[in-house]
Amino acid sequence: MIYRNIILGPYCPHLIGTITIRGQSLNTFCSDQDQSQSEGRLKIYNPVTKLPSGLVIASLENYSPASRIGVLVRAGSRYETLDSLGVTHLLRLASGLTTKGASAFRICRGIEAVGGSLGFVFCFIYTVMEYLINVTTAPEFRPWELAELTPRVKLDNAIASKSVQIGVLENLHAAAYKNALSNSLYCPDYMVGKISTDQMHTFVQNNFTSGRMALVGLGVDHAVLKQVGEQFLNIRSGTGTAGSNAVYHGGELRQQTGDSLVHAALVAEGAAVSSAEATAFGVLQHVLGVGPRVKRGSNTTSLLDQAISKVSTQPFDASAFNASYSDSGLFGVYTISQAATTRDVIKAAFGQVSSIAQGNLAASDLSRAKAQLKAEYLMSIESSESLLESIGTQALTEGTYHSPEAITQKVDAVSSSDVINAAKKFVSGKKAMAASGHLVNTPFLDEI
Repeated sequence: MIYRNIILGPYCPHLIGTITIRGQSLNTFCSDQDQSQSEGRLKIYNPVTKLPSGLVIASLENYSPASRIGVLVRAGSRYETLDSLGVTHLLRLASGLTTKGASAFRICRGIEAVGGSLGFVFCFIYTVMEYLINVTTAPEFRPWELAELTPRVKLDNAIASKSVQIGVLENLHAAAYKNALSNSLYCPDYMVGKISTDQMHTFVQNNFTSGRMALVGLGVDHAVLKQVGEQFLNIRSGTGTAGSNAVYHGGELRQQTGDSLVHAALVAEGAAVSSAEATAFGVLQHVLGVGPRVKRGSNTTSLLDQAISKVSTQPFDASAFNASYSDSGLFGVYTISQAATTRDVIKAAFGQVSSIAQGNLAASDLSRAKAQLKAEYLMSIESSESLLESIGTQALTEGTYHSPEAITQKVDAVSSSDVINAAKKFVSGKKAMAASGHLVNTPFLDEI
């Protein structure tokens, strides 16, 4: 998953690190009273504390034999300036380098000593507490170590350039927004090898402050986690440099290539993640369809597929697109089609959303969409990594987090009129579009 700022994500907050301690539990023993109350089913504790410095501490006592701790920072690429584009890409790769308290070798050797593992999934680190704190609060960014990351930045860019989907989504955000969310997740080619130690330090000083951090733990006693936050993560208090709110303005970017398939994304401004209509957009996405539910399935329940099948006999793929950030969102359709049928495919997909906006929403489709959305969410938090991320992003944006039961109840509460209103917002909203491929038959925005 690629993250930009909040939820999906510059799509989500920058997760500096997580630790998994195998064979050692950071849990404290429950009292006899707690044990007697938990016979048959253990009681789950999920406290949240906000320190005077602004640091949010959230924990979930799930009685796991392995504890996991993470630090999330609101510091995605949306906070880069024109002079520092690409800093967060390098920062993701630099998380295991030398800090003021530990060298890169010591971090690696220390992890081995406790049976841990060190790995990156864009911005994840699995390490131990001492190194997590050092990586978060005291990076040194030595010039020769940054220089050694240049080949890795080039590799990331090369891999991304081979993915048409990544290119389309990057162009979509660049077309849709004037600032902030328009910044790429990747370092521009002209900045590769040119980002300095001073630029890295400036970005960290401006953004890695306690008011923009969340310390999250799974299988950790909340008092222990709070003590860690009070002692080690209060070095830079405050909220740091204020970032600009994302400004949506719409537009289109077209990339002509020799590919026979055309990838196109058509969106309007959707809902911010904490807004009341965000859940309605999520349900609408599943009403329209998000791809086959069965491997090699026919995807016959997708309303988008049903609509497009009426106008094209050529192979195609279509799914609803929904991305929610802290202050904005994008909603629309993503299609893949043969160059000759692209116009018909895009117009049919748009026409299906327009039909729902006019009130054509069957109760069975609404019920199916709710069930799919709830199942997708519940399955997404089955792993401890995903659960930690879910808790952390909520704590960072809302100062609290909701139980799975509360979230599924919120989905159940979405009405038919809520979904229809979400569709109306897309149909009437100013559009943004990105397309890649042989665009001879791809419509422009004013032709849709």
